[in-house]
Order: sequence, then structure tokens, then C-alpha cells
Amino acid sequence: MLSAKATCNSHGQDSSYFLGWEEYEKHPYHQLKNPNGIIQMGLAENQLSFDLLESWLQNNPHSAGFKNDNHSLFKELALFQDYHGLPAFKNSLADFMSEIRANKVTFDPNNLVLTAGATSANETLMFCLANPGEAFLLPTPYYPGFDRDLKWRTGAEIVPIHCSSSNGFRITESALTEAYEEAQKQNLKVKGVLVTNPSNPLGTSLSLHELNLLVDFVSSKNIHLISDEIYSGTVFCSPGFVSIMEVLKNRNLMNTDVWKRVHIVYSLSKDLGLPGFRVGAIYSNDDMVVSAATKMSSFGLISSQTQYLLSEMLSDKKFTRNYLSENRRRLKQRHEMMEKALQKTGIRCLKGNAGLFSWVDMRHLLSSQTFEGEMELWKKIVYEVGLNISPGSSCHCSEPGWFRVCFANMSKETLLIAMQRLSSFVDSMAKKHNQSGRRQPLNRNLRRSKSSLPKWVFSLSFTTAKSGKERCQM
Repeated sequence: MLSAKATCNSHGQDSSYFLGWEEYEKHPYHQLKNPNGIIQMGLAENQLSFDLLESWLQNNPHSAGFKNDNHSLFKELALFQDYHGLPAFKNSLADFMSEIRANKVTFDPNNLVLTAGATSANETLMFCLANPGEAFLLPTPYYPGFDRDLKWRTGAEIVPIHCSSSNGFRITESALTEAYEEAQKQNLKVKGVLVTNPSNPLGTSLSLHELNLLVDFVSSKNIHLISDEIYSGTVFCSPGFVSIMEVLKNRNLMNTDVWKRVHIVYSLSKDLGLPGFRVGAIYSNDDMVVSAATKMSSFGLISSQTQYLLSEMLSDKKFTRNYLSENRRRLKQRHEMMEKALQKTGIRCLKGNAGLFSWVDMRHLLSSQTFEGEMELWKKIVYEVGLNISPGSSCHCSEPGWFRVCFANMSKETLLIAMQRLSSFVDSMAKKHNQSGRRQPLNRNLRRSKSSLPKWVFSLSFTTAKSGKERCQM
């Protein structure tokens, strides 16, 4: 009775990434009401600077009240529905994007397409750039939601660019070439490469070498490059953030073919901590892409009221300068706090400089260096320790034992409790090891919820692991 799209299982909702959220929602931690509940460390939200936003709203009540010189704009905003967006908002957003990049590059508001968040922006670009069955290359590990955002409705395919912990999961020329050749073996036409810069889940910004490598690669293959830069304002320590647009400018590639094939995705969900406002954007130097994406944006518009409020906020230069600086300081402080706590338990992290999370190495805690071992450890951490973290296999990491752990979506007190729980867990594992004289396998008879883990999670992990082994032998 339903369509094939409605009944297919390609959304990715049964990934362990989303299943962890479901378990959290059944038993959420609350300091007073549910102190033994699950602490949500799988959600990349920025809740560290809400006081700055709320302070601005209190000091600018006319903006929140949709007034200008005591004249109500409510009716005008309520009736406005042009999918090109409010000019004032596009201007202020373009300026804000430049400010994040230290004004080393500027953005033309006419090249901006407004979308209902980065999810909509990425999907819209897929519709514009790829036909069903054509592919984009993505470096691993990558954001689990891309399986939904890029593929589910568009019919596009993803081919992984396998990156390794041996070089800090950096993109290499050989990895790009191998991914491109793998796509050809699968008879997939490659339409482009999509990267997140800074990376989700790694929490690292792309190096200048990687950016130049990507520009050279897409130029030689005559394909597109999408740079998802929604975490650009969260870079809290060196090396600083370098946008792909800055690379193109410094290489004098403006108004060239490759200039038109590079596209940026941006959002205010992470930098300003406003995921509920659903504010995203596509920036492209290709007039045809801008035109097509603008038409498609009518399926996911940003409300005029939201645009007006944020145009007022972002046009306040004193506020934006202070916010970006203070938010970065708080992120750095919280990042250091969590990683120092992890180090005390003997857990190390990939050296990061951005984002709302750390890429955490728990390989030494696995019962076996396999994705089965990773799943066993993940279930223990969720159900017994009471922490929802994201296993690397959900991010298509080719090496078992890595996890994404978020630190900016909770209070300092909650983070300390989370670290205490994890420390106690690691200590208990060490005691069992010392008592037996050998590593004990993790308990396979774990307490399970009614919605057990699907076979899909394990089949994906085994496929990824196999690919990783094949690369190690090359």
C-alpha cells in the first residue's frame, strides 16, 4: 500500500549512531529526577554559549518583538514567502561567514541559497550535482547522517575514501586514487568529493596540504568538491581554520572551471548553537547551481521571522566578534577538561582543534580487535556505564575501537559525572584483568532493550573491517 521509498531500509535510522539516541530517550539522565540515567554524549550540540545569545535578546527586545522604530513588522514578515530569502539576512550571513574566516575571503550574498539546515543543503546539492546511481567520494570516518542526507531520497551513492590512524586520519593522494578506482570497479560515475572541514567526527581541521590535494584531484578528474564547513567557527586552537575558498583565492583560481565546481555548505546550528532554528546555506560560484538550488529551496524554507531576528543579531558586529571569541575559549576549556579526565583513565584521543567532540581511542579496551569487539564495548558503555557515545563503525571508520564523544551539550557537572562513570568502568576492567591474569571477554549476555541491535549494524562493520584489512596488505 506504500511506496518503495517509504518501505525501504536505506534511511540509516537503524545505525548504532541513532540507536544510542533511542536508548538515551528511554532513560535520560537528570541530576535529580534520574541520576542513574544515560548521559547523552552522542549529540553534537553547542550549549556552552546560550547565555551570550540570551543576553543579546534581552538587550535587543525590538528584534525579538519584530519591531523597527516601534513599528511592527509582524504582518510584513508573516506574509513574506520569497524563496530567495530576506536580503538583509543574506547580507548579514555572508558577512558572518567572512568574519569567521578572519575576512580573508568574502562571500557574495547573490551566491547564497538559504536552506532549512545543513541537512537540506547537502541533499539539495546532491540533487543538483548527481543523478541517481552516481557517486560522491567521502573520507572516513564521516558523519553517520550522510548516509541519510546524501543517499536516501536522491539515489546518489557514497564511496569511502579510507583514511588511517597511522597518519591521524589525514587524506592522502593514494586514498583518493583508490576510492576513485573502487567506484569505477563498481561501475559508478564519480561526480565529486565531499569533505567536512573541520571534520565530524574527528574534531580536526583540514591541513593546507590536504586542501590543495583536493583541489588538484577534483581539477584533474573534472568533478565537483563540496566543503561542509558548518564547524568553521568552532576552531579553538592552532592550526587555524582555512576555508576552501581561501585556497582557491590564493591559487588565483577565481573564475576558472574548478572555481565553479567548488561549493560550500554552512549552517548556524553548530557555531551559534541554533539547530532548532533550521538555518543552513549553500554557497556556489556556479550560477546554474544557485538557480536550481534556489528553486529546490522552496521545499525547505527558513521562516521569515527567523531570518529577520538573525539578520539583526548577525549585523551587530560587536556582538559577533565577542561571541566567536568567547565561544572558542569555552570550547577549548571544555575540550581540555574532558581529554585530561580521559587521560587519567588511560584513554587517549586524536589531537583535535575544533568541533564539539573528541575522537577517542578505546582500542585497548576491546575484547578483540574486531568490530564485534567494538559493538560489545559500546553496548557495555551504553547499558552498564550509562553513556551514549558513537562507535566508529557508525561513522564507517575502517579500524575498530574508535568512538566519537561529545562534550559541549551538557553542563560541566554532568561531564564530570560522565568521566567518573567511565573511570570506574575502566578500573573495574583492569581489576578483572589482574585477577584472571589475562583479558576477560566482555559479557555477551548484556541487558538488552526491546529494540535489539539489527544485523545491519554488524554486516556494515564486517564489510568495513574487510576493506580495512585489504588496504593494510597493499
